[in-house]
Amino acid sequence: MNRRLYFLLPDVASAHEMMNDLLLARVNAQHIHFIARPGMSLGDLPKANVRERTELIEGWEIGMGFGTILGLVAGLVALAMPTWWFTEPIPTIIVPICMVIGFVSGGLWTALVATAVPNHHLKPYERRIAHGQVLMIVLVPFHRIQEIRRLVAKKHPEAHFEEVTPTDHVMFP
Repeated sequence: MNRRLYFLLPDVASAHEMMNDLLLARVNAQHIHFIARPGMSLGDLPKANVRERTELIEGWEIGMGFGTILGLVAGLVALAMPTWWFTEPIPTIIVPICMVIGFVSGGLWTALVATAVPNHHLKPYERRIAHGQVLMIVLVPFHRIQEIRRLVAKKHPEAHFEEVTPTDHVMFP
């Protein structure tokens, strides 16, 4: 499983150098993304995608749960309603179909809404990004975290390591 490493860089020139050093360290270019203030040109540096800038995944997960529960309720209501044709609903099919429809549609609708909500992991960096710094997000396997941190600290002392996600939770209470 990949982890996200967040680094703050002072400017775009430093970000270009950092990108080149990470490519030489065999970090895939598709796993390196940058966020700068609006209007600041990153040049050929890859910009952060929608999943990294917004709450897309969290919205999808919440919507799947609520949609499934709503589908269950809708299926049970459909079973309780009297049929107006000469057919009898089959309870083993109606409820799962309603739950699957709720699962998919709830996930899609909330994911679409969540694309307008900024990612909560980026909140601490907004002020510094607004002042011209560049946030670099690197996705690396768990076993390479220390290697990448050492590489960045050695070659770019101006870069500030900020955090690793999703490992910022407690494993055991």
